[in-house]
Amino acid sequence: MDAVEARLSRGQFLECRPVWYSSNSVFLGRLDCGDASLLVIYKPRSGETPLWDFPEGTLYRREAAAYRLARLLGWPLVPPTVIREGPAGIGSVQLFIRHDAEKHYFVQREDPSLWPQLQRLCLFDAIANNADRKGGHCLLDASGHVWAIDNGLCFNEQYKLRSVIWDWAGEPIPGELLAELEASLERLRGDSAESAALRGLLSEREFEQTIRRAEQLVRAGVFPLPGPTRHYPWPLV
Repeated sequence: MDAVEARLSRGQFLECRPVWYSSNSVFLGRLDCGDASLLVIYKPRSGETPLWDFPEGTLYRREAAAYRLARLLGWPLVPPTVIREGPAGIGSVQLFIRHDAEKHYFVQREDPSLWPQLQRLCLFDAIANNADRKGGHCLLDASGHVWAIDNGLCFNEQYKLRSVIWDWAGEPIPGELLAELEASLERLRGDSAESAALRGLLSEREFEQTIRRAEQLVRAGVFPLPGPTRHYPWPLV
């Protein structure tokens, strides 16, 4: 992952085309990395639409924070993501994942071999407080790996969890996953480089609440249940 991050950070933009169906400015770009080129998704701060419930101009940082949290958890769910300057100014640059758009979450969940990955994603979203986990944000690549994209609406101080992944709500977290959570919680509380990288992208309160949500999952030992407010995003895909 570090090698990919380096390429994302240093590669030169060769082209950058807007993705027109996005609510914020999103570009599909291509980076010249010397010995190869990479397709990337570039989301500049300058193109973010202000939201009433998220601090203005922070969504690109939350994209990068989601990647840092996934690394800290030891769960390679989020494509490598960095913060850097681009054609429209500073923003997040994420490795583009080639995928079949028809194989979204509602198709993936019918395959039991993918459940461990989807269960990890369910727990990840609960810790990150993801307010917008649509089915189309779960990409399945050719190797059978599930990737979670569009993570800008995460890490709010207030409870915001809205997701399509409620299939295991209230069920016990498998022992292996619970052990992984407990180990990652220690890393999250500690002074590791990964913890520092995540802390640097969030407010202190947001970081503290991230730890609290992880602690609650470990104590409860069950997959999250829907909260008292709207718990599905719209549209679902």
